[in-house]
Amino acid sequence: MQTLTHFINNQDVASAGGASLDVFEPATGEVYAQLPDGDQRDVARAADAAKAAFPAWSQLPDSERSRLMMAIADRIEQRAEEFAEAESRDQGKPVALARTIEIPRAAANLRFFAGAILHERGEFYRTDDRAINYVLRQPRGVAGCISPWNLPLYLFTWKIAPALATGNTVVAKPSELTPWTAWMLGQVCRDVKLPPGVLNIVHGTGKNVGHEIVAHPDVSTISFTGGTATGASIASTAAPMFKKVSLEMGGKNATIICDDADFTKAMPTIVRSAFQNQGEICLCGSRIIVHRAVLKKFTEQFVATASSLITGDPKAANTDMGAIVSEQHLQKIESYVTLAKMEGGKVALGGNRAKGVGQRCRNGWFHEPTVIVGLSPSCHTATEEIFGPVVTIHGVDDHGEAVQVANCTKYGLACSVWGRDIERLHRMAAKIDAGVIWINTWMLRDLRTPFGGMKQSGVGREGGDEALRFFTEAKNVCVGW
Repeated sequence: MQTLTHFINNQDVASAGGASLDVFEPATGEVYAQLPDGDQRDVARAADAAKAAFPAWSQLPDSERSRLMMAIADRIEQRAEEFAEAESRDQGKPVALARTIEIPRAAANLRFFAGAILHERGEFYRTDDRAINYVLRQPRGVAGCISPWNLPLYLFTWKIAPALATGNTVVAKPSELTPWTAWMLGQVCRDVKLPPGVLNIVHGTGKNVGHEIVAHPDVSTISFTGGTATGASIASTAAPMFKKVSLEMGGKNATIICDDADFTKAMPTIVRSAFQNQGEICLCGSRIIVHRAVLKKFTEQFVATASSLITGDPKAANTDMGAIVSEQHLQKIESYVTLAKMEGGKVALGGNRAKGVGQRCRNGWFHEPTVIVGLSPSCHTATEEIFGPVVTIHGVDDHGEAVQVANCTKYGLACSVWGRDIERLHRMAAKIDAGVIWINTWMLRDLRTPFGGMKQSGVGREGGDEALRFFTEAKNVCVGW
């Protein structure tokens, strides 16, 4: 049994109240660690440390901040296998997925922003013959970074990296369901001699820690990824305090298959876009909208390909889908399958807890890849976020209707469109209400591009210049001639 700690001022710190939370391994359903159940006192201590560290960190040369962040990335890469195994044990994902995508991406996040601050360009404006203006972009102070459980280290570093690179100090909260790699990151930061107080990690629940970070008067900037209801609560707390807030929230993303799509060739990617990480990715395509001219053929091929996915022990090399993150979330997924049947849907594949996952995982939380057909595109199952391995398939008569169906949810995070008529695909992309549109691909990310959603999928953008600007305050200096 491992006992985790807060990471405050480069010290391993127990919860001020002495309380702890159980950390479960989803693949076995067993408790394997104890986590500090933090509260307002722990957040206050972390905020004090971050505030005290801010002047020196913000005035440190960009090259030195960059060097330290590169050192953190180096250490993550040196311990990549250890991080991958910890991520898998914590979240339930296959070790292979963490090893090949998520841990490398965490290191890449740090490297990208560490490099970006060395190549920052300035802004200069000439006002007739009377003056020149230049813009200073200065760090805002203490940033609060709150990340989710589905891509723990990947999204944790996605927020922390631009905040630190631009000279802010951080009070961060990982999900209480998946704290292990965030705890390991704290040890790495101490190993590379990141100055005390620059990064502080406080564990606990959203109610006791997340809310306190948002409400703390010394935390001026909030970056959050998680559920829409939690995002709304954060906005209501932060708004009267005039904090700068970025919210990346839920999604119910469409995958549009046009009548001329070469979906046979693209099928492995389309299936992956539905079921990668057990469907527990905000960018997964959980609504597949197919032109009726190819609906029957597409559905048959999709079901056949999805049926070959192996759900099993995350440690096994051939596992495609691991465990669901918690018993509660598994029950939520099951409730939507039941609802789909009540709404008139037919289960074309799966629909149940997965069996035969091996002796070690006999008590784990696994669900089969599930495909549901015959539902109205406006029903609850097709418009509400399930965040699991459940996909609905809908037929449409033309490409205009496909766009209408894609837009018929309260979310607007991402969409992928598949076809051969590139001009038409560009027209469709312009009309789809989503912050990220992929054409004939999925999950291809350039860290320089804006990332975020529309409607109830979010407020603000992350990535590249958007992130660097979010964590800084613009100050215009006008010099008269």
